[in-house]
Amino acid sequence: MKKTILAVVISSISLGSIAAEHNHEHFSEIGKQGGKPATKTTIEKNDAFAQTLNFSDTRAFENNNKGLIASFDKKTGDIIRNSFDFIDPSVANADNAPDSVNPSLWRQAVLNQAAEGLYEVIPGKIYQVRGTDLASISFIRSDSGWIAYDVLLTRESASQSLKFFQENVPEGGDLPVVAMIYSHSHADHFGGSAAIKEAFPDVKVYGSKHITKEIVDENVLAGNAMSRRTAYQYGATLNRHEHGIVDAALAKGLSKGAITYVLPDYELNHNEEIETLVIDGLEMQFMDASGTEAASEMITYIPSMKALWSAELTYQGMHNLYTLRGAKVRDGLKWSKKINEMLVTWGEDTDVLFASHSAPVWGTEEISDFLKMQRDAYGFTHNQTLRLANNGVVLQDMGDEIYTVMPESIQKTWHTNGYHGTYSHNARAVYNMYLGYFDMNPANLNPLPVKPESAKFVEYMGGSELILEKAEADFEKGEYRFVATVLNKVIQVEPKNKDARELLADTYEQLGYQSEGAGWRNIYLTGAQELRVGTLPGAPKTASPDVLANMTVENLLDYLAVQVDSVKAQHTPFTLNVVLPDNKETYFVEMSNGNLNNILVDKEIKADATLFINHADISQILLGKTTLIELIENGKAGIKGDKSVLQKLTSSLTHADESFEIVPRPEKGEEVDAELYENTHKH
Repeated sequence: MKKTILAVVISSISLGSIAAEHNHEHFSEIGKQGGKPATKTTIEKNDAFAQTLNFSDTRAFENNNKGLIASFDKKTGDIIRNSFDFIDPSVANADNAPDSVNPSLWRQAVLNQAAEGLYEVIPGKIYQVRGTDLASISFIRSDSGWIAYDVLLTRESASQSLKFFQENVPEGGDLPVVAMIYSHSHADHFGGSAAIKEAFPDVKVYGSKHITKEIVDENVLAGNAMSRRTAYQYGATLNRHEHGIVDAALAKGLSKGAITYVLPDYELNHNEEIETLVIDGLEMQFMDASGTEAASEMITYIPSMKALWSAELTYQGMHNLYTLRGAKVRDGLKWSKKINEMLVTWGEDTDVLFASHSAPVWGTEEISDFLKMQRDAYGFTHNQTLRLANNGVVLQDMGDEIYTVMPESIQKTWHTNGYHGTYSHNARAVYNMYLGYFDMNPANLNPLPVKPESAKFVEYMGGSELILEKAEADFEKGEYRFVATVLNKVIQVEPKNKDARELLADTYEQLGYQSEGAGWRNIYLTGAQELRVGTLPGAPKTASPDVLANMTVENLLDYLAVQVDSVKAQHTPFTLNVVLPDNKETYFVEMSNGNLNNILVDKEIKADATLFINHADISQILLGKTTLIELIENGKAGIKGDKSVLQKLTSSLTHADESFEIVPRPEKGEEVDAELYENTHKH
């Protein structure tokens, strides 16, 4: 089927930072059965781990409950919360984890379940709606209305949260939202913007430095792979129960609906260290933190309220230096230094610290202690990883080794625990950032590809029957990590080996039950699920139309380049000018040696053809409102020269497989049937 230029991106571009909707209805009664019970080994390991945790420290629960004005009604709560009703949000339940959940992760799940409505941060000045989405929305009082800070993931959650705020805030519920601020470039902080704009058309919008560019840039080129991986990290196809997904680390999970984006009227310049703006009479000081948790991010201080907004640099847990869905490694040292800068600059003059996730922290001393511990957790991960690496610890060993050097103070503090970003994968991320994936062992320099290497392992180990016999014995002993490694080799070679698939699924399940990190749990349990029933719907949706519409032509051409089948394209070289009259830009595009190149030029270069199209019309193509052919037929676009150039381009483009194999399928395109799921996945 022919593809028109540009329109090809509609079905395949995806922002990996956008997690999936949950497909809870898919399994019907089968899914409600839950998973297999925790084994004796898992129960013992979780019990032993619980002994290292300080359940007597309930300060986070006290802060979480402070200032509650109104609990959710059913309509508002149903945005995300009702399917987690199996979790009792009382602090008394925090140390009462089911056998199938790591006790530390369960405590975090209980804490996040306790966020349930509208909270007063500073009476009459700052309020938060917490618990309708992965992030919280904050409302800050200004001279003539409210400033909405970080507006959630979807239009639906933002709309309901705004309505709930207006109906329940003690004073000023009838006042307008006069400004909207995005702290950083992740979708759960801007995706609900259309709801605010629709309610208050005159709202002025502010964003962090280069936020629009970073929103469009992040994850586009690797979007399809990142989407598939995101479904694993966020448990997109898992049901919510004690044998499935229990928490998303930062909050309970993600709302369902449309991700939108209203362009900022002003993006912070940060030409100075701290940029001060007066927004509707309220002075706000902005510190650039780009390159820490997000490529575009800022911290905010409100002097008149002595309130410090830490964006997503802090929350009640350890964050990701490397996010498992896939992304560029974040700079742990810069992250630590930026928290320190917040502390030194405003720490002594701060009465409340609030953020995108988790409850605020009150009191100068408590805030100082909180920030120092957060600062030191990221600094520890960065510095000790490099110390260990400088003493010969290699990438594969680093995940275990980092825990052997962890100070007891960090280990004993709840808000530095690895719920979102574990120390294991964060330490390996630091190693990779500085030294790459190769550990300098010659045996690891050029290993065989996965399947032929697996075949040789199975052969050397005496065949799959002998391996299964040994794996079953090791499973009974609770040696799950190696059982997972060796059985993965077997099913790479014998994907239809039912016994190996069943045992590997059981193994992944137990590893998930033991995981403190929410992402680790979801990845293990999703792997088990796909071994049992195959790939299911529920992967992340494509990037929102609002985001796609803001792609530059260079973004688009770069993305098209990763869709080119180089073997096909090597035989159809061409050159093409793409002229955009409305913004006076010209791009020279060349297909050569199977690679698509582009460059912004001052004027047309001699080429096989020239395409004339307005940037505004490209946005219409991206939004699915028209096609290039229609634009040409209507005279809104045109091409001169060799018209076969477009055919050469479109015929070389490919569509990525949105459900590509992660755990081996029994046969390409074949799924394991639901009967196998029912027989192996229920209690």
